[in-house]
Amino acid sequence: MTPSVRTPSRFSAAQGRRWSLLVGAIALIVCTAAAPLEPAAFFRVYLAAYLFCLGIALGSMVLLFVYHLTGGSWGFVIRRLLEAGMKTLPLLALMFVPIAGGLRHLYPWAQPDLVAASPKLQYQQFYLAPSYFWIRAAVYFAVWLLIASRLSCWSREQDRTGDLRLAWKSRKLSGPAAVAYGITLHFAAIDWAMSLQPAFRSTIWGPLMASGQLLSAMAFAIIVLARLTARPPVSEAASRGVRNDLGSLLLTFLILWAYMAWFQFMLVWIANMPVDVIWYTPRASVVWKCVMWAIFVLHFVVPFFLLLLRRVKRSSAAMAWIAGLILLMQLVFIDYQVLPGGIEQGSAVWSILLRAGMIVLLPLGLGGLWLAYYLRQLDRQPLLPLHDDNRDAALRLVQLDNETARQEAIAYGQ
Repeated sequence: MTPSVRTPSRFSAAQGRRWSLLVGAIALIVCTAAAPLEPAAFFRVYLAAYLFCLGIALGSMVLLFVYHLTGGSWGFVIRRLLEAGMKTLPLLALMFVPIAGGLRHLYPWAQPDLVAASPKLQYQQFYLAPSYFWIRAAVYFAVWLLIASRLSCWSREQDRTGDLRLAWKSRKLSGPAAVAYGITLHFAAIDWAMSLQPAFRSTIWGPLMASGQLLSAMAFAIIVLARLTARPPVSEAASRGVRNDLGSLLLTFLILWAYMAWFQFMLVWIANMPVDVIWYTPRASVVWKCVMWAIFVLHFVVPFFLLLLRRVKRSSAAMAWIAGLILLMQLVFIDYQVLPGGIEQGSAVWSILLRAGMIVLLPLGLGGLWLAYYLRQLDRQPLLPLHDDNRDAALRLVQLDNETARQEAIAYGQ
C-alpha cells in the first residue's frame, strides 16, 4: 500500500490561514493602539506570547533533531508538521523587533535611572546592557535560522531527488545542532526571561524552558495530526501504534517539564536564600497562587493520569483535547513566569480591564499571525515525506492495524 502524496483540503488550509491572519491582525492592532496607555503591561504580555510561539518553533526543530538521530514511525508521520513549525523562525525573528525596541519597559537593567541608583545593576552592565543584548539575540537567531535553513533545504531536495545522502547529512547535522540549541537557548532564557528580575539566578532556567518547548511542540503536532488523521495521505500512515508512541512521548515531556519546574521550586525552598526567594515574592498574591494551583492540576495532574491510559493515547480526538489543554496551560505557565511584577501597577478599573484584555488579545494576535504563516509553510510540501527511511515501517504498522481489525471482526462475528 502506497500513500497518496497530495495535500488534501487546500481550500480548508487557505481558509484557516485567512481566519488566523484576520483574527491575529485585529487583535494585534487593538493591543498596539492601547499600548501607550499601559506600555509596561503591553511589553510584558507581548514577551510572554512571543516566548510561547517561539517555544513551538524551537521545540519542533529539536524534535526534528531527535527524529533524524533515532528514526521511528512516530517521526515519519509528524515530520512535515515539525518542519513547518521550524520554518516559522524567520517570522519570529521579525516579531522579536518590538522586544528589542522596548527594553526599557521590560528590564530594570535597561533603565538608566535604576542602573544609576543600584550598584548591583551597574556591576551587571558588563553582560546586561542593551547593546550586548542585541548582539547576543542576533547570534541566537543566526544559529537557529542557519540550522533550520539547512534541514529545510535538504528535506526539499530529498523529496525531489530521493538522494539518501541528504538524510545522512541531516543526521550528521542534528547532533551538533542539538548542542548549539542547548547553549544558545540557555543564554536566551537568561536574557529574555530570567533577567526580568536581574537579582534572581537559577541554573535550571534554561533546561526548564527547553523542556517546555519540547512539550509545546509535541502537543501542537498532535493537535494538527488529529485534524489530518481522518484524511489521506496521513490516514494511510498514522497507525494506532504511532498514535500510542506520540502519546507516550507527550507524557515523557510532560514529566520532564514537571520535574524541572518542581526541582527549581524545591531547591529555592530548601536553600531559603533571599536572592532566590525574591522570584516568588511577586507571585505570592492570591491571584497568582490560584494560577499556580491551576497549573499544577490542569497542566500536570489531569494530563498525567489521562496519558497513562492506552485507549486514550490511541484515540486521535482524546489526544487532541489533552494536547490542547497542555498547550493552553503552557501559555499560562509562561504568563506565570513573565507577568508578575510587570502588570500589577495601577488599580483603576479601566487599567485592570485593559491589562486583562491584553493578556487575552496579545496571544491571539501573535498566535494568529504565527499560525497563518505555519499553515502556509505546511501547505507548500506533501504532508508525508516522499523518500523517508521510515516510510515502509510506518505503512507496515497500518497493515498490522488492518489485519488486527479484520481478525477482531471475524472473532466477533463467530
